[in-house]
Amino acid sequence: MTDYLLRAEDEHPHDPGNEPLFNESVYVNAFDHERAYGGWMRLGNRANEGYAELAVCLFLPDGRIACQFQRPAIGDNRVFDAGGMSYAVETPHETVVMRYSGEVLLVADRALFRDPKRLFSEPPRAYCELAWRVRGCSPIHGGLPRETGAQTMFGRDFSLGHFNQHTAVEAALSIDGECLDFQGYGWRDHSWGPRLWQNILFDRGFYASFGPERGITLLKIANRDGVVRRAGVLFVDGDYEEITDLDVFTDWDADKDPTAITLSARTARRSAVIHGRVLNVAPLRNRREIDGEVLRSRIAECLTELEWDGQRGYGMTEYVEQLRDGVPVAWPM
Repeated sequence: MTDYLLRAEDEHPHDPGNEPLFNESVYVNAFDHERAYGGWMRLGNRANEGYAELAVCLFLPDGRIACQFQRPAIGDNRVFDAGGMSYAVETPHETVVMRYSGEVLLVADRALFRDPKRLFSEPPRAYCELAWRVRGCSPIHGGLPRETGAQTMFGRDFSLGHFNQHTAVEAALSIDGECLDFQGYGWRDHSWGPRLWQNILFDRGFYASFGPERGITLLKIANRDGVVRRAGVLFVDGDYEEITDLDVFTDWDADKDPTAITLSARTARRSAVIHGRVLNVAPLRNRREIDGEVLRSRIAECLTELEWDGQRGYGMTEYVEQLRDGVPVAWPM
């Protein structure tokens, strides 16, 4: 098991040094467990490239997806504040606040996500105001590996430092003046180090909460070397249990998007079988040109309802993988 170093100051931005692909990312998801809606937002500072990656993706009660994806300019890595999105630490490892004020696209047809030109030109636009106060329900999991060469959760060439936490969320949210506030549960993470999406060959990630004392952080991943790893924790009765094994079974639709999942996870204390039903999907894409070659990955972001021992939960199922001749490399795994 990897031994991690985690300090209070790791909640704040780190020195990017001279690493050209340095990224420092903060991410929060949150869901209303009564009405089955919510979503996520992320801000990733790429200070040495002069911009931040801003993303908002909200799965609304009427089935539409309110979203925004931008690359606002930044000059350094001193704060998380760009393009109308900000992230502030109230109490390290306990409470943070993430906000967004700005325009969103209201997407009724998820096929638009497969064509960025149409995505940014066809849907109606609305003003969104959100502020999520996030309080930890669980311990912090992760940090910076103490041992040189030790593997990290997502791989040393994707996020060297990384920690995550299950949360309770007070969510203020309005879209064009319609109030969609809720009190719910979610998950957050913070990572820093070199990041290139195409350094992931494929992954299947599951980040969900079943309430204040139960949740999952589960990952099946292969980096560029193709070696498959399984990582993560089960959150049970206020404590994290490292997994020792994980199996993932996926049902797919005709567009190669996930529709249902079954997870079989084991820790030293228990076995868990978790069933998931995908309620909505934002089939995103990432493209990067390296040495004249254009590399593409799909990032399917799925609002998912889960069941574990009779308890219902909500969260994000994330399928990331390189595209080869337009086909996801790990489909239909």
